Amino acid sequence: MLKSNRISLLFASLFVIASLCISDTGARKLEKISDDEFLKLIQTEKYVVTLFSKPGCSSCDEYEHELAMNREVLVDSLGAWVVKLVSSPLSKLYSPSLEPAVVFFRHGVPMLYHGSANEEEMLSKIQKCQDPTVKALNDDTFEHLTQAATGATTGDWLVMFTRATCVKSQRLQAVFEAAACELKFRVNTARVDKSTDGGATGRRFGVTDTPYFILFRHGKLYRYELDEINIQSLVDFATDFYRNSKAESVPIPKSPFDDFTEMIVEKMRENPQAVKLGSIVLSILIILGIFISFVGGKKKPATSSKKKDKEQSKKKSS
Repeated sequence: MLKSNRISLLFASLFVIASLCISDTGARKLEKISDDEFLKLIQTEKYVVTLFSKPGCSSCDEYEHELAMNREVLVDSLGAWVVKLVSSPLSKLYSPSLEPAVVFFRHGVPMLYHGSANEEEMLSKIQKCQDPTVKALNDDTFEHLTQAATGATTGDWLVMFTRATCVKSQRLQAVFEAAACELKFRVNTARVDKSTDGGATGRRFGVTDTPYFILFRHGKLYRYELDEINIQSLVDFATDFYRNSKAESVPIPKSPFDDFTEMIVEKMRENPQAVKLGSIVLSILIILGIFISFVGGKKKPATSSKKKDKEQSKKKSS
């Protein structure tokens, strides 16, 4: 009887251990959602932490494990949703290197996690940047907030020039937000949309293509000239590597007439086909004008000849 009780106790202990293991394994998995559910979440929820994963990816499993360990804290402290998408085409919108990628959405604004699969590091980065860091500037607010031309008291500014239609700019939003988080309290970060209300500012600094980065520091500007754009290179450029770029004096805002002239040149440069068509139309009009002048010139002598004949007939009759 004693032996039977011991065996029963052993089986019961094994069952409890197995249950705990299964429960623990389940606790370290994230809820998988569809692309449509994800898009609805980031539009309606304040905080969403998302893992972009793919099958057979060991590093993806590591990030999932660490995120799952933080899930309860993130839910309790931020009311955040912590989910995963598997093999989603949406991953390329936020991460140049694709999966695994951890993206933290704050009011719909993405920030790409920059760090290792470490529970404490992840939690620290997320808690540090609970709100979007990059400011949106335009032609009316740029000089007032940055004081770029005077190099006054607002500090250094790393500015990203974008276009609403520029896909690469859109894909770098999460990267730039991550760099801004790293630079917090050291360098201000801002975004200017050349295609909407930041056109004059872009022309002021000679920005012809996007995305384009400029650091404004102590009345000077430094252009980001590296081919690769990633979180670490942006942070390094803003804090030290800018010294390897040529320091330029910050130009003052253009007059309305100069900016209008520059805008026309910019539009011509951006639309060469329209310029070519305009040149063809102008050439046709010039040729047509010459032809009309030529035909008109040929007709005039005939008119004057008739006039002459009439005068001579009048003289004869008199």
